[in-house]
Amino acid sequence: MQTAQLLRLLTETDQINVKLVAVNPPYRPQWVANIPVLRALCRLLPYFWQLHKVFKHSDVVHLMANSGWAWHLFAAPAIWLAAWHKVPVIVNYRGGLAAEFLSKQQRWLLPSLRKASVIVTPSAFLQQVFAHYQLNCQIIPNIVDTRIFKGELKPSLTAAPHLVVTRNLEAIYDIATAIRAFAIINKQLPSSRLSIAGSGPELAALQQLVIKLQLSNKVSFPGKLDRQQMAALYAEADIMLNPSTADNMPNSILEAMAASVLVVSTDVGGIPFMVDDGKDTILVPVAMPEQMASAVLSLIAEPDLAATLVANARLKVNQYQPAQVLPDWLRLYQQCEQANA
Repeated sequence: MQTAQLLRLLTETDQINVKLVAVNPPYRPQWVANIPVLRALCRLLPYFWQLHKVFKHSDVVHLMANSGWAWHLFAAPAIWLAAWHKVPVIVNYRGGLAAEFLSKQQRWLLPSLRKASVIVTPSAFLQQVFAHYQLNCQIIPNIVDTRIFKGELKPSLTAAPHLVVTRNLEAIYDIATAIRAFAIINKQLPSSRLSIAGSGPELAALQQLVIKLQLSNKVSFPGKLDRQQMAALYAEADIMLNPSTADNMPNSILEAMAASVLVVSTDVGGIPFMVDDGKDTILVPVAMPEQMASAVLSLIAEPDLAATLVANARLKVNQYQPAQVLPDWLRLYQQCEQANA
């Protein structure tokens, strides 16, 4: 989502020509997707070749990077290939598992990271993680376009609250905790409902949990949504639950705040760096559905508290609008280009 949004904003400026090299284009032919080794080769080899062609005509490389196999398969090769072409690389590192990933694989990661011209993270949380390995980072936060994500506190909050979860259906996001919390809430507020927007390997298990808790008519799975669909979901939602077990600077929280949707989140990773517990968000411990449910019920029971949190959240999100963040990227691109001249 951040990549697509930044690409659109850069394309709209008259200061820069930008080319996207995606790591996940559609398989051609489509049947290749069913053959594990072949599908990897059919994705990696064209990716490397496209990087080689693009880097020959590039002044700066902006690399969106994350932990896990994606780093080894896509990020590290891009760094070394850019170095071979003598093109400066900005490593825009994201994701809440960086500390664990670096501690286990620093032997392989650090040489590549030290080839980067600049390392950028969205939050002070990752900046501290990298500082432990004597890696200096700049902070440029995520962008939230409040022209799209907007809304207001709704009367449905107290009578028939609509709760949403907007994360991928993966184990790291522990969506089962949100479902269990909702089960507690729904016992007190039978008119409440929960929408879980996202896709991923945990879908079947989560659907079975919903059936087990007898919530099938209260919980929906609308699937993966695009930006406009997500904005529409937030526009009709009251409370967003973020039950993740590791995180950096989730854009889903910022989008919810921009849309005047109350946020109840776990207090992991970089989340306490981006929000203020009790001021614009309510934070709870990981894997504690009872505490998550209690936080939600407190917002429903205390409309003045809910109104205060929403107002403060809207003010906070202003610092992440394109007009505030995009100039930082443009300056950094120019600095890297001039340093390489």
